[in-house]
Amino acid sequence: MIKTDILIIGAGPTGLFAVFEAGLLQLKCHLIDALPQSGGQCSEIYPKKPIYDIPGFPEVLAGDLVNNLMEQIKPFEPGFTLGERAQTIEKLEDGTFIVTTNKGTKHHAPIVAIAGGLGSFEPRKPLLENLQKYEDNGVAYIIKDPEVYRDKRVVIAGGGDSALDWSIFLADVASQVTLVHRRSEFRGALDSVEKVQHLKNEGKINLITPGEIIGLQGKDTLESVIIRKTTNPDEDVILEVDNFVPLFGLSPKLGPIADWGLDIEKNAIKVDTFDYQTNVPGIYAIGDVNTYPGKLKLILCGFHEATLMCQSAYQRIYPDKKYVMKYTTVGGVTGFDGSKKEAPKAVVKSID
Repeated sequence: MIKTDILIIGAGPTGLFAVFEAGLLQLKCHLIDALPQSGGQCSEIYPKKPIYDIPGFPEVLAGDLVNNLMEQIKPFEPGFTLGERAQTIEKLEDGTFIVTTNKGTKHHAPIVAIAGGLGSFEPRKPLLENLQKYEDNGVAYIIKDPEVYRDKRVVIAGGGDSALDWSIFLADVASQVTLVHRRSEFRGALDSVEKVQHLKNEGKINLITPGEIIGLQGKDTLESVIIRKTTNPDEDVILEVDNFVPLFGLSPKLGPIADWGLDIEKNAIKVDTFDYQTNVPGIYAIGDVNTYPGKLKLILCGFHEATLMCQSAYQRIYPDKKYVMKYTTVGGVTGFDGSKKEAPKAVVKSID
């Protein structure tokens, strides 16, 4: 049985930052995540994509943000149960909780903070014959490492931000990039659409619109795709490729958490904005997994929610103690590992 003060379900940026805020209150944290590494979507889906709206970082790669957060929480020695999904929850008579994973690992804590992002994800797959045969043999639904596509012939299908952004990025990595979309209009940011058009004009991207992939070919691995142009449906195009990446989005699901007796609205957990507590006392939801009037699904909002959640959690664990908040510039940061970070003290000298 793993025991901790705050059990955090989800090791994405919001869950990781909660460890830091809890550490300032001298509260220990343990995190559960179904993924084999921390970082959530930032590590699993777009580690090499830049993020522009993190305070203090004009630009930071998603993977680097995760690395920085891991370094920031290192003094507070969080525990991790990775590669396992939080399956069931049991509330004991004393108000504490036991959360058991799909692999049977049990965790005991007085506070549970759900920071599972948008939940677990399943890619929206195109309806193509033999698609499964080529999965991991030329077909992928998520680009984790762009270097996999170095000097390769890549076809990307989709009309959203991911399809546009990766087409732009891989234009300088792959030997050939072809973007196929069933409509002439894209759903992504105007700036990205203009960049794709510019790269097409320079001959760095092949753009086929309106059109769609209707078939895959290859003996053991993907060797070519069949493209049908909507404007000329009688003349299909066979394009030799090494990789096909359909980016039609991901379907988020709450998974087993949906059966925990929490108030759910449109696949998100309803919370009180005072402290982001759910309808079950002691269970909180922070980050993209929650919903409330005016909710914005931004990482920086998740950081704010994590901060207030930890303050409320402290009061639940220590109802008779009054916590006086001190700025880190004044009190510094004291880690559980014995480390201490603090601003240098001013030296007062008398003047003769």
